[in-house]
Amino acid sequence: MDDKRNSLLTIGLVCAVLLVLGVADLWNSDRVYSEAENRVLASRPAFSWESLFTGEYGDAYEEYMSDQFVGRDKWVGLKTEADIRFRKKEINGVYLGADHYLIGVNDPDEYTEQMENSRVASLTKLVNHWDAKVMLVPTADNILTDKLPAFAPYYDEERLLTKVRNSIGEEHYIDVYHALQEHAQEPIYYRTDHHWTSLGAYYGFLAWADSVGRFPYPYDVNGRKTVSENFQGTLQSRINVDWTKDSIQYFPETEKKAVSVTYDFADTADSLYAPDYLDTKNQYGFFLNDNHAFIEIHTGYNPGKTLFVIKDSYANSLIPLLTAHYENIYVVDLRYFNGKLFQLMEQYEPEQGMDVLVLYDCIHFLEDFKYY
Repeated sequence: MDDKRNSLLTIGLVCAVLLVLGVADLWNSDRVYSEAENRVLASRPAFSWESLFTGEYGDAYEEYMSDQFVGRDKWVGLKTEADIRFRKKEINGVYLGADHYLIGVNDPDEYTEQMENSRVASLTKLVNHWDAKVMLVPTADNILTDKLPAFAPYYDEERLLTKVRNSIGEEHYIDVYHALQEHAQEPIYYRTDHHWTSLGAYYGFLAWADSVGRFPYPYDVNGRKTVSENFQGTLQSRINVDWTKDSIQYFPETEKKAVSVTYDFADTADSLYAPDYLDTKNQYGFFLNDNHAFIEIHTGYNPGKTLFVIKDSYANSLIPLLTAHYENIYVVDLRYFNGKLFQLMEQYEPEQGMDVLVLYDCIHFLEDFKYY
């Protein structure tokens, strides 16, 4: 009798909790953006019989419920705390690495040979048409291998880079993989974010200068200026518990001469940096005012020299280092640009021609690189 009563009480309690959460979900307005995760949240999907029968509606609604669940951030944090206590090494797509490094999980099974070949073919077509240089930056799991948990799998980006080099030719390939590998014991990646640091970007800049045969502007590595000491980035957002804090630094020499920066054909600024982002969760947005479809940069350096950059957010902390070498720099992020890339490039190409640089991290290259 007692067992039956206890079972009924348990069932009743679970039903009551589900009812309360359900009512709360109905009353709670949907959130558009998660400050903690620095991303747009799923919205309620539009219903159609076709999407229901194909399963698309169910998948979309499941994603919507997951993103809009009441108290989601707190539940994620509680689950992470429990997982850490049970000594789990991977939580929500993040490895808990040595020395408090959080490293994104890039499952080798997700990146197929077909995906590689398709992206490399598109890249080769662009390189051949524009005589472009290519810098594909390895992610932290491929360089900081000593920080990974024992036997942690990761996608082999060196193999991808070999395929890229063979396809586009040595003269177009910038070897940043080995440049970063030589400095793997230095803070070249953030501990809580998927990007490289300003120091890592600096070593990428040196690899670029070596590839194009230019003497690099003499930035002072020891003179980097710290603008924040409490940065917790995208990887910390995934586990949603307090973690080691990173510093945001930049090279003050990049402010030596006046610049004019126009974002998305509209908003103009006189700096390569946006300090307002330092008061937000997305402190990496300090560099180039976060992500934009198109950016125009005009400097007081090297009259007649023009650079066109096709990039993801890894480029945001490196582009300021390139300004000392060009009068004009045009930047397009294909994730946000909806026009025809080659037409845009032709529009901004001066009579004397321009340099073209493709700069992505390896994973975003596989996931996002497409221009037609």
